[in-house]
Amino acid sequence: MSTASHAPTVRRVATAEEMHQLGRELALRLRAGDLIVLSGPLGAGKTTLTRGIGEGLDVRGPVTSPTFVLARTHPSLSGGTPLVHVDAYRLSSALELDDLDIDFARSVVVVEWGAGMLDGVAESWLEVAIERPTGADESGDAVSDDQADVDEVDEPRTVTITGFGPRWAQGPDVVDPA
Repeated sequence: MSTASHAPTVRRVATAEEMHQLGRELALRLRAGDLIVLSGPLGAGKTTLTRGIGEGLDVRGPVTSPTFVLARTHPSLSGGTPLVHVDAYRLSSALELDDLDIDFARSVVVVEWGAGMLDGVAESWLEVAIERPTGADESGDAVSDDQADVDEVDEPRTVTITGFGPRWAQGPDVVDPA
């Protein structure tokens, strides 16, 4: 892919609710034709972020992981831009993604696991990388296996948002609450 248009925005997100809120904030900057590529390990919060984007765009829900359907379109409830949520995990190439016939121009498209599959799809896009250090609590201190089940703990995440292309030349402009 190409070089970032602006320095990345980095946010520390401590809880699932904060991840959801970050999605709502990001939605305020999105418009038809925007492409967002999400990366991060299983359970990092990609779908939670997308759920927040969907809420911010006021789309019909619920926004859930489209793992088995590959792509799900959520029409706007208020005449705005629809959200297309794609899970590219099971796709092996950009050609398979193209076969989904996604309306990139008239939708906000969020692609989980899409890194390396979107060359030439859009002139501009956002990459959102979510790092989830397993076994840490909100303070960043290690949590032993006997202290908590990883799936039941709101672990801190580091979210790096990088804009590419002319649309994001000034950066993604997501407010940092710190």
